[in-house]
Amino acid sequence: MTGRNLRLQLVFLSVFCLGPLGQPTANIAFISLDSAREVLQGMKSSLPTDLGSVETIDTEKWSVWVQSQDREIRRRLDRDTEDTLTNLLRFGVTFTKEYRIDDEYLPRYGESSLVNAFAEKRADDLIRAFAGPNPSAGIADMRAFLEKKGFSLNTPQERARLKAHLLANLARMRDDFLKYRAQTKDERRFQLFQDRGISLDTNLWPDYLFEVTMRNMVDKGLLKPGTVRRVAVVGPGLDFVNKEAGNDFYPPQSIQPFAVLDSLFRLGLANPASVELYTLDISPDVNLHIARLRKRAAQGQPYVVQLPWNTERPMSDEYRKNFIAYWEKLGKEIGDTVTPIPIPALASATRTRAVKIRPDVAQKITPLDMDVVYQAIEPAAQFDMVIGTNIFLYYGALEQSLARRNIATMLKPGGYLLSNDKLPDTVPSGLHNVMETTVTNSLVPLVADVMVSYQRAN
Repeated sequence: MTGRNLRLQLVFLSVFCLGPLGQPTANIAFISLDSAREVLQGMKSSLPTDLGSVETIDTEKWSVWVQSQDREIRRRLDRDTEDTLTNLLRFGVTFTKEYRIDDEYLPRYGESSLVNAFAEKRADDLIRAFAGPNPSAGIADMRAFLEKKGFSLNTPQERARLKAHLLANLARMRDDFLKYRAQTKDERRFQLFQDRGISLDTNLWPDYLFEVTMRNMVDKGLLKPGTVRRVAVVGPGLDFVNKEAGNDFYPPQSIQPFAVLDSLFRLGLANPASVELYTLDISPDVNLHIARLRKRAAQGQPYVVQLPWNTERPMSDEYRKNFIAYWEKLGKEIGDTVTPIPIPALASATRTRAVKIRPDVAQKITPLDMDVVYQAIEPAAQFDMVIGTNIFLYYGALEQSLARRNIATMLKPGGYLLSNDKLPDTVPSGLHNVMETTVTNSLVPLVADVMVSYQRAN
């Protein structure tokens, strides 16, 4: 084990040792060949060529391969940051007054002089914002990313080079968008993004679906009051100019861990005094953000989140009514409603609220640097519930099968994995699909969100 994982080689117990910024560390190790063998055997006809056949894999070869795959997954984060930068160019409202390049305009980039003009002006305005003396947190993060990649703002020639890079990324996103729109949305949709950068962006739709699923599980007797004590959220996200009409008028923030606690408290499934929530993520940005908010909470500082949503998203009347009812109460179990950041005119289709989350709640969130595909926590059987939304579609069938097997070992007997991606069930994993919650969110076009409840056998 090398790099960032070295600092995680401590014992994972109810009381953690503290690392940098006070975040706990755990015994997180790459999965062994013995743990993965059943998955590899079940998928032996479709293993990667560089791994070879099941018969030729030994412990050393497996260890080298797993660590190389983990490094590749982490490198995909840079590709997503490029997408975040492009979404900032498309949707940002703090640095420009130009029209946004929405999903209607994006396919026309390169062919429409109107859209081309929007893109050119937006790129110029964004570069001026990067060069400004007091950039926002999000703009500063993107500037640091570009500087790390070797871009500069010092001369007209260097700014022209950066502009060309921004517009080239916009063209690439256009091509990806057209490719995605042309794909058949069958069961393979749960692996649609396996060749893309791994995204950190979030929105509130999965959090609403989670609460609906929790209610259904309670109604069916699958969950009892007070039984959820230790929870893990895989890929909690860092919300900033997401791909669905994202906004940059608020600083980067993480919402899902708090939305999960809010729902669990509201439904009486978790005790606020004793619940623990862990975030499992490969992103240094996410882990550092959560470590910092946790440290500030220990000093008595609350965490304020904005709760924006896009009113122009296609929604049925019933879905809109039920979602708004959820949104209006979101956060009330964990904090107080406060005045939100004002919405700029260009983002008039956005509605938002803000919640000041209590420090005692923010201290419940613990970040762990972990790749759930290729790493596992020891000792096993720690969690009552693991939640992964909009995560597993970034992986192929082998990676999803390894993740399913891995997560099964992390759950207590009877514990649940909740995911809005259906995971392959062609090889044994120890998890069984016990319920699917389907919520139709749009009638034209017909779109339904699905949350699958997988349970580990007792």
